[in-house]
Amino acid sequence: MGVAEVTDADFRAEVLESDLPVLVEFTADWCPPCRQMGPVLSALAQEEGDRLKVVQLDVDTNPDTTNAYKVLSMPTFMVFRNGEPVKAMVGARPRRRLLEELSDVL
Repeated sequence: MGVAEVTDADFRAEVLESDLPVLVEFTADWCPPCRQMGPVLSALAQEEGDRLKVVQLDVDTNPDTTNAYKVLSMPTFMVFRNGEPVKAMVGARPRRRLLEELSDVL
């Protein structure tokens, strides 16, 4: 199970209305640290798929959602639970640190 792409059009259905907590990576094609996070997020999606949904949103093609959550830096990670953002982290990080930071929302 890879990391799904979400868009302005399906953000509500895929993220805000999800039964599971959702980790959203706000990403961009031109962002090297974002590309570094790809394998980390794929592994996370596989390992934690039963208790966490992992998705990516391209900030260049989805300005409405990006602006709604005031995302300025890439990558920004936000965790949504029950339709609300409950955590935000900015910048690439190793898998172990990401898991530690997510432990309180999983």
